[in-house]
Amino acid sequence: MYTFSSKLKTFSIILMAVGLLGIGYGFLSAPKDIQEVEKILAADEHGSHGVAHEEKAEASHKEAGHHEAAEVAHDSHKGAEHAEVSGANEHEKHLEHVLHQLQNKPWSALYVACIFFLLLSMGVLAFYAIQQVAQAGWSPVLFRVMQGITAYLPAGSIIFFIILVLCGLHFNHIFVWLGEGVTDPKNANYDAIIAGKSGYLNFPFWIARAAIFLLGWNLYRYYSRKNCLEQDEANDDLYYKKNFKASAGFLVFFIVSESIMSWDWIMSFDPHWFSTLFGWYVFASFFVSGITAIALVTVYLKSKGYLEFVNNSHIHDLAKFMFGISIFWTYLWFSQFMLIWYANIPEEVTYFVTRIQLYNLPFFGAVVMNFVFPLLILINTDFKRLNWVIVMAGVVILLGHYVDFFNMIMPGTVGDKWFIGVPEIASILFFLGLFIFVVFTALTKSPLLAKRNPFIEESKHFHY
Repeated sequence: MYTFSSKLKTFSIILMAVGLLGIGYGFLSAPKDIQEVEKILAADEHGSHGVAHEEKAEASHKEAGHHEAAEVAHDSHKGAEHAEVSGANEHEKHLEHVLHQLQNKPWSALYVACIFFLLLSMGVLAFYAIQQVAQAGWSPVLFRVMQGITAYLPAGSIIFFIILVLCGLHFNHIFVWLGEGVTDPKNANYDAIIAGKSGYLNFPFWIARAAIFLLGWNLYRYYSRKNCLEQDEANDDLYYKKNFKASAGFLVFFIVSESIMSWDWIMSFDPHWFSTLFGWYVFASFFVSGITAIALVTVYLKSKGYLEFVNNSHIHDLAKFMFGISIFWTYLWFSQFMLIWYANIPEEVTYFVTRIQLYNLPFFGAVVMNFVFPLLILINTDFKRLNWVIVMAGVVILLGHYVDFFNMIMPGTVGDKWFIGVPEIASILFFLGLFIFVVFTALTKSPLLAKRNPFIEESKHFHY
C-alpha cells in the first residue's frame, strides 16, 4: 500500500493556499469601473508598458476625430458638437470593452487552469478505457496509477461546473454569446451570427449538455474502478468482462461527448469561427497531457520504492505514447492552420491572425514545446528509458499544452490584454496542489497492483 508522504501532502496544501491567495488578488485587483480603466490606459500611454494595439488605434481615432472636428468647426459649429458627442460615445464604448477584458482576466486564468487539469484526468481515463478494450498485456501494472489520476475527475468536474453556472449567471463576460441582448434584433448588442446559432448556443441547453457529459464521465470512472477492485477478490473474470463492456460503451460516449465538449467549452469563445478539426485537436492536446501525467506519477512512485513490477520497458512504452501523440497533435495543428491560412477566407483566418499578431510568443512557443522539444528528446530509444529525460520532457509537454489551452481561450476573452501574471500562475498552483492532493490520497486507498487482472502476469514480465 502506498503512503502519502507528509512532505508531499504539505507541499500540495501550500500550493493550494498560495494559489487561492493569488486568485483572490487577481479578482480584487481587477478594475471595477471605466474610470479605473481610463487611469490604467493613461498610465500605459505614459509609459511603463507601452500602448497596446487597441489603445493605439483608439488614440489615433481620437486624434483624427479632434482634427476633423476642428476643420468642421470652421464651417459649422453644430457639426463640431455632433462629432464631439460621437467621439465621446465611441471612447466610452472602448473603455467599457477594455473593462470587460480586464475583468475577464482572472476568470479566464481560473477557467484555463481548471479545464486543463480536468481534461488531463479525462485523457488518462480515455487511455485507461482504451487499454481495457484493447486487452493490452503491457499496461495492467499501471492501472492503479491511472485510477489514482482519474480520482481527480469528480473534484475537477464540480469546480468546473460551478464556473460554467457562474458564467451563465453573468458573473463574468468570458462567453460573448452569453451576453445580454446578443440574440435580440432590437438590442444594440445584437449579433446576427450568434443569433443564428442560438438554437444550439443557449444557456439551458449548454449547461444541460455539460451536466450530461460530466456525469457520464464520472459514472464510468466510478464503476470501472469499482469493478477493478472487486476483480481482485473474485474467483473468475466476471468483473473484468463487465469492465470490458463498460469501457467499450464509454469510448463511444466519449468520442461523441468530447467533440461536443470542445465546441461548447472552448470553440464557443470565438462564436464567429469554427473548425471541423477542432474536436480532434483538443483531444490530442489533453490525451498526450494525460499520458505524460501517468509517466510522471509512475516515475515518482518508482523513485519511492513502489511499483516493483514496473520496469524500463513500461516507462519506454509510456514515452513512446508521449512521443507519438505529440507528433499527432502537431499534425492536427499544422492541418488546421495550413488549410485555413492558405484559403485566406476572412471569417476563418481572423482566428489565426489574432493569435499571430497578439499572441505571437505563446502561439509559436507552444509548437516548440509540444513538437520540437519532444521530437528532439524522445525520438532516441535509449532516452525513453531514462527517468530524468522522461521527467524533463514531461514537464515541458505539460507546460506546453497549458500554453496551448491558453492560446485557445484567452484571445476570445481578454483580447490583447493578456499577460501571464499573478492570476494565471496562482490558478495553476491551486489546481496543481488540488491535483496532487486528490491523486496521491486516492493512491493510498487500494493496493498499487491489480493482482487478479487476467493479463497481470504478462504485464509483470513485460520486457523487450
